[in-house]
Amino acid sequence: MGWGNIYRRRVKVFSLAVLIYLDYKALQKREEFMKNNEKSEELWKRAHERNAKRVRNMMIQLGGLWVKLGQYLSSRADVLPSAYISILKQLQDSLPPRPLQEVCRTIERELGKSMKEIFLDFDESSLATASIAQVHRATLIDGREVVVKVQHEDIKAIILEDLKDAKSIVDWIAWAEPQYDFNPMIDEWCKETPKELDFNHEAENTRTVSKNLCCTNKNDSDKSINQVDVLIPEVIQSTEKVLILEYMDGIRLNDLESLEACGANKQKIVEEITRAYAHQIYVDGFFNGDPHTGNFLVSKEPPHRPILLDFGFTMKISSSMKQSLAKMFLATAEGDHVALLSSLAEMGLKLRLDLPEQAMDVTSIFFCASTPANEAAEYAKTLNEQRTRNMKVLQEKMNLSQKEVKRFNPIDAFPGDMVIFSRVVNLLRGLSSTLNARIVYQDIMRSFAESVLQEKIAKGPSANAQWIYDTPVHSEVEAKLRQILVELGNEGKILGIQVCAYKDGKVIIDTAAGVLGRYDPRPVQPDSLFSVFSVTKGITAGMLHWLVDNGKLNLDESIANIWPEFGTNGKNLIKVHHVLNHTAGLQNALDNLRKENPLLLTDWDECLKQIAMSAPETEPGQVQLYHFLSFGWLCGGIIEHASGKKFQEILEEAFVRPLNIEGELYVGIPPGVESRLASLTIDKDDFSKLSKIGSLSALPSTFQPENISQLVTTLLALSNMLNVRRAIIPAANGHCSARALARYYAALVDRGLVPPPHSSLSTPPLGRHPHIPKFSSEITSKMQNGKKSKAVGSASKKKENGYEQKTKQSKDSKDNGSGRESNSDGYTSTSGSSSASNTSSPDNSSASSNDSRKNNVIWIFNDPRIHDEFMGTGEYSDLALPNRKFGLGFKRFSSSDGSFSGFGHSGLGGSTGFCDIENRFAIAVTLNKISFGTATKKIIQFVCSELNVPLPDEFSILSGTEAGEELSIPRALFN
Repeated sequence: MGWGNIYRRRVKVFSLAVLIYLDYKALQKREEFMKNNEKSEELWKRAHERNAKRVRNMMIQLGGLWVKLGQYLSSRADVLPSAYISILKQLQDSLPPRPLQEVCRTIERELGKSMKEIFLDFDESSLATASIAQVHRATLIDGREVVVKVQHEDIKAIILEDLKDAKSIVDWIAWAEPQYDFNPMIDEWCKETPKELDFNHEAENTRTVSKNLCCTNKNDSDKSINQVDVLIPEVIQSTEKVLILEYMDGIRLNDLESLEACGANKQKIVEEITRAYAHQIYVDGFFNGDPHTGNFLVSKEPPHRPILLDFGFTMKISSSMKQSLAKMFLATAEGDHVALLSSLAEMGLKLRLDLPEQAMDVTSIFFCASTPANEAAEYAKTLNEQRTRNMKVLQEKMNLSQKEVKRFNPIDAFPGDMVIFSRVVNLLRGLSSTLNARIVYQDIMRSFAESVLQEKIAKGPSANAQWIYDTPVHSEVEAKLRQILVELGNEGKILGIQVCAYKDGKVIIDTAAGVLGRYDPRPVQPDSLFSVFSVTKGITAGMLHWLVDNGKLNLDESIANIWPEFGTNGKNLIKVHHVLNHTAGLQNALDNLRKENPLLLTDWDECLKQIAMSAPETEPGQVQLYHFLSFGWLCGGIIEHASGKKFQEILEEAFVRPLNIEGELYVGIPPGVESRLASLTIDKDDFSKLSKIGSLSALPSTFQPENISQLVTTLLALSNMLNVRRAIIPAANGHCSARALARYYAALVDRGLVPPPHSSLSTPPLGRHPHIPKFSSEITSKMQNGKKSKAVGSASKKKENGYEQKTKQSKDSKDNGSGRESNSDGYTSTSGSSSASNTSSPDNSSASSNDSRKNNVIWIFNDPRIHDEFMGTGEYSDLALPNRKFGLGFKRFSSSDGSFSGFGHSGLGGSTGFCDIENRFAIAVTLNKISFGTATKKIIQFVCSELNVPLPDEFSILSGTEAGEELSIPRALFN
């Protein structure tokens, strides 16, 4: 093809593009001055017909890529005006045929034989003529009925030049109308279209898809749920430009009259085509990228099965992309924003902004039920309204002008695989609209999407050598523990889990295993983030004690002195220690809010307001009733009003920075960590046992066993929602890794001494993630009005920006006469200690060290009586009810023989964190299968047994016995 011909084609294309653009722009301007809607609609109808004919005529005249584009557009009955569909439909298979002489010449040249040597009969009239080739019916020399697909001469040069022109037009449209940027699609076309020009490639693709779909000519009535009932012609022979296929007699998919006449069920046909593509995409990862109506037939004989044709344009995707596409589909179906953003990140689709709601809007419409052609206008209107809403959000978020927002692209990177996937789904939508079928994609595709994810997940450790995340073991105990985890995984008790433990300041266990979610087969890693429910209370309580230790708060102080709005409805007598001890009498506060609209629990300010307006049900300090939700906002309100800072800022100052656990401990996650989140599921067997449990007097009326099943079901749905996971719910919304939680308790067991850096064997390293977000320093001066309290027994300290990094210069043991020596980890020990490890908890009145690193040790607490403060014992015993489950914010862990004394907090789902003071032992377990702690108990029992440390009664119930399990459930409800 000469340059003169190329130039003339280019001029025709660009001239028509400009003409159509100006035609519509002129009509838009004219419409602004029109008041008659009917006349306006008529003008638009004429414009569509006029321009559709212009496009069709040019495409027929030029052929090549433009015909293929016309075929694509004619299949989009769901979004394009009917005039374009009816006029461009002529391009599906009725183009002017090439001369027979040209066809025969190509066949003989490609096959190396004369026509008479190959065929007994060759039909001179083509069955169909398309953009790249035309098809003739023939009979081979051996008598087989076939079709012969013959490539047009010089089509390769034409296609390649047309791609350049198309790219230029798309660039121009993106410049003129930035909201219509089709560059990702045209870029992928430029990469994939040349492959269609090699019919050997198409032949191999046809064989592969046929094998994957198990296509036969017989009707298999006994098919599995994910088996599809379609036909694909057998490949007889192929060369680069000639393809010979088995002949199948069928009706064109767009021949609606003939389909009606033979009694074919159009709804069933389109559903089966959709199933076939779901299988190709999600199960096989190898799919036809061009499902327009011209590429399908329907067999004339019952049961009228779809016949799939033309596999020149196919896409092979990786296993990881398959999983990401399946996860995106299921996340959309479930309304799971976290999983959706995670899936987009996994497939390489990068957003410049945090736009979870808008992303869900787009995918929801993308996978919503298809619309018949007569509803196309309404569907197009929905798309336009959605685009307008999203543009408005974008404009407000970026503070852009209307002109600027049109030119802002929120997508930073769009993967090519996703482009073709989007094209296929859109073509399927158009196909169903053409046949006036309504396809519910979330019903038809769901089982295929689930299969690709659950196949790996369901097998568990027995068939997954990487089920235990590959990190070195720290101890013999950890090696044995991993075998226990494998056993629990094979029993279905674990989906994903992390276990981390410290003994005498050293990491002895740091193991991750399983997968991130029911629909997320990615492995759990040491830095994965788990929702730990009421484990959060132990962190929130620690923050409040940190303020006491820093002189910002007094445990015996009336809350109304700190938080004036709180002193209403008889709450003026409630003190800080009442809240920590669960004796404030506000155990059911906010329960009405939870029942009426659970999503209001994500509104921090509203919840604080409701807490301030609530009334106590019992006299403060008289009855200990578990404040399962209200505890968090009570503490949160106190923390913010006492400090004058945001809750999350205090969390960062008090624990995250000093412990070097950045990015692995949050109460309310920030944007950007979604890819590390574990999704929650439920252990149905465990929760079925609730029916055996009667009322429990220590629990509030709204948290009795008969209410728990409904609560957990609601909790599961809410806890996987992004806006809930981002909310500050200090009683139940902590997200952390086990190693961050274990490090927290390892510091608490040593009275606040920060342990040495976490083990280098743990990968990725702890603290490597940036901790986001950043906060402004002050909230309001109003919060500090009237605030002049001091902590019980705490000395005056010099503060720096509300946070004191407390260091103690070490002294030589001879100077202080304490008899303490420094061990290899920078801790102090006492010779002859009675503890199992022959070391004792360091005394923060002195710290010995012999090297430069250990000259400065960091303490997050100063009070040497801090353990008593946590548990409400010793000097603090008058601030907590005796012999009860809770001390001051922490659960008291003990053993029946008195050999154990410790504290911590567990969560309803089975996650836990606690420490043993005497044995300097701290452990954390995080998991994503919500249960009553069956797996957790077995893990704690094993670790304690191996270390020869006492087992807390909390975990002493033997699993596997009916009586034991019934007794364990009430304990779990206090978490």
